[in-house]
Amino acid sequence: MEKNNFVYSCSSYNEGFEKNLVFNADLQEFSQTIINITSLQTGGKISSSQAYLQVKAAYKRLKRSKKALQIGDSDSQEDI
Repeated sequence: MEKNNFVYSCSSYNEGFEKNLVFNADLQEFSQTIINITSLQTGGKISSSQAYLQVKAAYKRLKRSKKALQIGDSDSQEDI
């Protein structure tokens, strides 16, 4: 990376803000879903295997959201 490209970046400060905001909402929804699933499993309303399947499905939805929003692409160090 050249010094000038680093110091005088062409990207705006808010670049990707909307995508991050949407993903943050999806992440909060995932978190709430996991809380609900664990509460149901702890209370004996669903079995451990049912809870596992529901958590797995919620995680897959979160991964699809991340992929659709192109969050954490190869140029980023972040990963879920």
